[in-house]
Amino acid sequence: MDIEIKNKTDYFQKECNYIKDKELLEDYKTLINLLPDYFFQIAASTTGKYHPSFSLGEGGLLRHTKAAVRIAYELLMNPCFGNKYTDHEKDLMIIALTMHDGVKCGIPKETYTRADHPLLISKLIQENKDQLKMKEEDINFICSVIETHMGPWNTHPYTKEEILPIPHNKYQNFVHMCDYLASKKFLDIKFLDNEIIE
Repeated sequence: MDIEIKNKTDYFQKECNYIKDKELLEDYKTLINLLPDYFFQIAASTTGKYHPSFSLGEGGLLRHTKAAVRIAYELLMNPCFGNKYTDHEKDLMIIALTMHDGVKCGIPKETYTRADHPLLISKLIQENKDQLKMKEEDINFICSVIETHMGPWNTHPYTKEEILPIPHNKYQNFVHMCDYLASKKFLDIKFLDNEIIE
């Protein structure tokens, strides 16, 4: 049974500290509060096939998201990678990674992962853009990297029809890479109470 989640931003206190722009931080919190309650409760993979053990079970999608954000943060702190992006772009990619699987099972919640979930969360963000202070181009940036985060896995599972765009710029590729790495079973990230153990 789903339970109501209060104070959703409390789940992302550490990640909020990664955002340098104070206005974007307020928008980040607004977006986090748009996440459906089930986001904080379900596993990252509805079948259990495609994600490591830390992202299975209750809260698994939250832990997967935190892992993807942390991978991004660590890479962006390294000048070999981070110097390719402005601080503003880094903030936007952290925000996008937090939201990328935000409605993985649709709205309202369905039993299994929606293949078009990147488009669904992009639509949710666009529908609520009046609540945000960021520029239209920043909203479009976030939605663009979310819509392409599945990389080459962009087809409908049954019809094999292409339903998602693939990454074509450095921002989209970076977000896809962080999500991809966070989903690999050989990575064993340790968590305690849904926080990464340092």
